[in-house]
Amino acid sequence: MTPTSSQTSKRLDPALLATNALAIADAEGLEALTIRRLAQAHDVTPMALYRHFSDKDDLLAAVGDRILADLALPEPTDQPWDAQLRGVLDAFVAALRPHPKAAGLTLFRILVSPAGLAMAERTMELLTQGGFSADDAAEVGRQSICSLITLVTTEPGANEDTDPVTREDALRGKRAALAALSPHRYPLITAAADTLICPTSTDRYYALGIDLVVAGIRGVLTVREA
Repeated sequence: MTPTSSQTSKRLDPALLATNALAIADAEGLEALTIRRLAQAHDVTPMALYRHFSDKDDLLAAVGDRILADLALPEPTDQPWDAQLRGVLDAFVAALRPHPKAAGLTLFRILVSPAGLAMAERTMELLTQGGFSADDAAEVGRQSICSLITLVTTEPGANEDTDPVTREDALRGKRAALAALSPHRYPLITAAADTLICPTSTDRYYALGIDLVVAGIRGVLTVREA
């Protein structure tokens, strides 16, 4: 049966296209995400998608916006500025965590997408409340966001093959390589080999990463005030 124009239009809804493109990126990586691959997933020709995406860069931008659309910023409270900032950064990481293979796309969309702009404005507002000038808040905010994106994209084990057997074989090989090091020369590395290869708790991994960012921001202020 030939699909009707309304059925085709529904399949090619931009929001649905971005969601399905993100699913491809999550499963197969950004290299596999092309307009042709997305067209195949929707059973249409690539030309049908050029009404929505001019090229692959445009498609990747839509995926970045789709990730940021899941960002649920906490409402302002009467907590100290740094506690509220941690809540904002928590929310950002929560949106990125399910998508380690595609999270890097958000870096170029924060100052473009509505959700990204809202986070940037709120972050700078809190940083200026803490004592930074607007320019310094911009720099501190940018570097903090970059650090958290890297935290997600480099989560140990997250970018291994999604097949459980293949993934475990790869991790086992990496553990074995560290275990083969001399414990006399590298006592701490060999003792913590499992954690270095794959965190014992991803929640702890992210909580520590965000703690480090917030503590670093407070530390910068302390140094400047000394």
